[in-house]
Amino acid sequence: MRIRLRFSKLGKIRFTSHRDVARIWERTVRRAALPVARTEGFAPRPRMHFGLALSTGYESTAEYLDIDLAEPEAAGVDLSLLPEQLSHLLPPGLRVDALEELPPGATSLQQAVTSCTWRMELPGVPAAHAGDQVRRLLDAPSLVVTRERKGQPVTDDLRPALLDLTVQAASDGLTVLEAELATQPRGVRPAELVALFDPPLPDPIEVGGRVCRTHQWISDDGAKREPLAAPDATSPAHAEVRAS
Repeated sequence: MRIRLRFSKLGKIRFTSHRDVARIWERTVRRAALPVARTEGFAPRPRMHFGLALSTGYESTAEYLDIDLAEPEAAGVDLSLLPEQLSHLLPPGLRVDALEELPPGATSLQQAVTSCTWRMELPGVPAAHAGDQVRRLLDAPSLVVTRERKGQPVTDDLRPALLDLTVQAASDGLTVLEAELATQPRGVRPAELVALFDPPLPDPIEVGGRVCRTHQWISDDGAKREPLAAPDATSPAHAEVRAS
């Protein structure tokens, strides 16, 4: 049996790396006494499959983890109770928001997700200027940049990966950028997007802004859906950790 968890990563734990979050999850499922299937060989590992890595310093309300449970022990697991049980064992800022059993043969998260939606705060950037930059980027026929891949400079056109881009104004007057960025065949990171501004902007987290992944999307015959339905992101639990 394979189950999929949707979890949030908010607050101070955003400074924990993807690898360390994976270690936290391994300890958590062990403490929860889940009958997790293990790999074979001399150093068996729990069969846990993470989605797209989240950069250190970024937050998310849409992280995913697939876990293979061993049969027949999995038959005694009450899936309806697992979100609360696991959340209780996780450190502050990590919380399981949804969980479901996957059908046999489900596509892995790494292969299935085709784009992500990001919310980026832009401290010190007037909304009018951000709006001008958004229009310039969306109107551009190409956005050619040179990036390093496997130690070699590679030229890429980022325009096809820029699927949607809008400017919003938060209640405190902070300029907020919302972007849908493709992950396949070449992904675009939020820091690369704001570097396309004129003049280029640094990664928002370097100047005190927050960056949050709010959605991951799977494309099915032209329609978008999430790997697992979204919870209520305005819940008190989410609001509390966002303030930290």
